Amino acid sequence: MTKLLSKLAIDSRILIIILTLYFGFVLNLSFWRFVSGHIEIGSFQMVIFAFSLIFFILTPFYLLLSIVTLPFLAKPLITLFLLISSAANYYMYEFGVFIDTDMITNIFETTKREAFDLITVWGFLWVFVTGVVPSVILAFTTIRYASVKRELKIRILSAAASLLILLTTAAASYKEYTSFGRNNREVRKLLNTINYTYSTVRYFQRRALTNREFVRLDPDAKVAPFKESHKTVVVLIVGETARADNFYINGYEKNTNPNLAKQDIISFKNVLSCGTATAISVPCMFSNADREYFDVTSAKYTENLLDIAKNAGYDIFWRDNDDGCKGVCDRVPTENMLGSKNSDKFCDKESCFDEVLIEGLEGYLSNITKDTLIILHAMGSHGPTYYKRYPDEFKVFKPTCDTAQIQNCSKEEIVNTYDNTILYTDYIISKTIDTLRKFPDFESGLMYISDHGESLGENNVYLHGMPYVIAPKEQTKVPMILWMSENMQKQDYIDYSCMQEAAKTDAYSHDNIFHSFLGLLEIETKVYKKEYDIFKKCRTKELP
Repeated sequence: MTKLLSKLAIDSRILIIILTLYFGFVLNLSFWRFVSGHIEIGSFQMVIFAFSLIFFILTPFYLLLSIVTLPFLAKPLITLFLLISSAANYYMYEFGVFIDTDMITNIFETTKREAFDLITVWGFLWVFVTGVVPSVILAFTTIRYASVKRELKIRILSAAASLLILLTTAAASYKEYTSFGRNNREVRKLLNTINYTYSTVRYFQRRALTNREFVRLDPDAKVAPFKESHKTVVVLIVGETARADNFYINGYEKNTNPNLAKQDIISFKNVLSCGTATAISVPCMFSNADREYFDVTSAKYTENLLDIAKNAGYDIFWRDNDDGCKGVCDRVPTENMLGSKNSDKFCDKESCFDEVLIEGLEGYLSNITKDTLIILHAMGSHGPTYYKRYPDEFKVFKPTCDTAQIQNCSKEEIVNTYDNTILYTDYIISKTIDTLRKFPDFESGLMYISDHGESLGENNVYLHGMPYVIAPKEQTKVPMILWMSENMQKQDYIDYSCMQEAAKTDAYSHDNIFHSFLGLLEIETKVYKKEYDIFKKCRTKELP
């Protein structure tokens, strides 16, 4: 085989054409699937448009490959593109992923555990056949080049000819291009090789701008309670990948909330996330910036809700079971549960069940001496290995999908497995509430809210991370649950029945979290905006 490969030789111009076709078609299956589903051939003009689109896509690949196909440079660069593009092709086609700057941010912040969860036998075979094999063939192939003058002349003429054909066909379908581009802006995020190249450059451009002064929002923030007879203790559970529609307390047909249904809780029916990936949503959730103006890079250099609460005198404690806080907890006490003293009971070498977050919580509450905010960052329903997110006793809904290759499971199996994660989340939230009830002297409360939702195969889309503007509601509509002790209701002058009614009809989002918590924690600060406070409507007395 090696001897056979060593005899391979190809003219550089022929190689460029072959690679153009390979990158343009084989490594862009997701793009062409999208196009075929969004173009209706109802007229001759649309036939011309569809035909011209082929040249419109192939020409950039031809030009790029004409530039990089040079002695000593061609093989390493093309091999790199082949390997990355084959992997991108797999995830875009199999999971309906779109690649933009936010997705690249997510990739760079992905942990080893998350990465291994995404590696499957089918994915490995896909990348091996479409990326590794062509790279090996290229490595053993001799590329024949003409003289510099002739090579340059032919490439310039070929590029000019391809551009001329492109412009001619595109001009004939200008209206169709304008309409298609305006109505399907997300399609560029499926153009493999170009999408991740551009987005990676943008990612590092953002990173290059991070050498900036840290912004303090309000060093003079202070606690200004209505009454001072009780210590305030609030637990915020940040969920992972939970979608609101799969919660029984929100009207879901399967009883995924047997415990919370018995609790005196409020479930907000209409809540939107800030993003569709943890790397964006979690920092945004704790930021004072609205989703429309939020920038994840700026957030790293700006105080957030935890900083304000700490400045005001709160004890802050962040417990993490979901691969990091994305910079939010960098300036407060933090405990990573994987490898903690409780890890033997709830963890393996890769991950922990979320019950590890509340192990020892009662003992911690027993030693509280001042106002305290506790954040529990849960693993929740993180996919694609949903079956790893709950103990065996919570495997209630069957049959399940016990593999990372969820696209090979039936819709029923995927949803059942996912619903089991919600069932386990229900148990965690309810048990935390029960623990807080053991301390009646506290002015205590709990809020649960997920960072984003999840697609479970609807319209052939899986997981999350789609561009927000086109993301389905399954990825943006999230559960938000509130429990307040009688002490907190009285001390904060909150009409609980009013909150229950508002939760049924009013619309909320992650934008409300920052200001609502400032109000709930009774913090007086110049950055508080009462119009964003979800409690304001139902307070019988104004904040000081």
